[in-house]
Amino acid sequence: MSEFKNVTVVREANIYFGGGVISRTVIFADGTKKTLGAMQPGEYEFSTGAAEIMEIMSGELEVLLPGKAAFEKVVGPASFDVPANSRFTMKVKTVSDYCCSFLS
Repeated sequence: MSEFKNVTVVREANIYFGGGVISRTVIFADGTKKTLGAMQPGEYEFSTGAAEIMEIMSGELEVLLPGKAAFEKVVGPASFDVPANSRFTMKVKTVSDYCCSFLS
């Protein structure tokens, strides 16, 4: 899906890692949330409360997910799941466009 309809967009940006990762929060009528953003090249460690589906629309990165022994290469378009209450690391190789869906 390349377009979301009938949503609320939070005006303030989510800015992480000195501007290396910037996103906007999108809230749907049923209360579910997504963030849409871009990541600059660099290494970033994230923590999450809710489980997530991370969709990489474009770009290239490596991700180290919980329970994995090695980084996995991800080239957009692609996606991966992140378990709830966990930490994961991404080594972003090129500017990467993403959509993160938070699961309840």
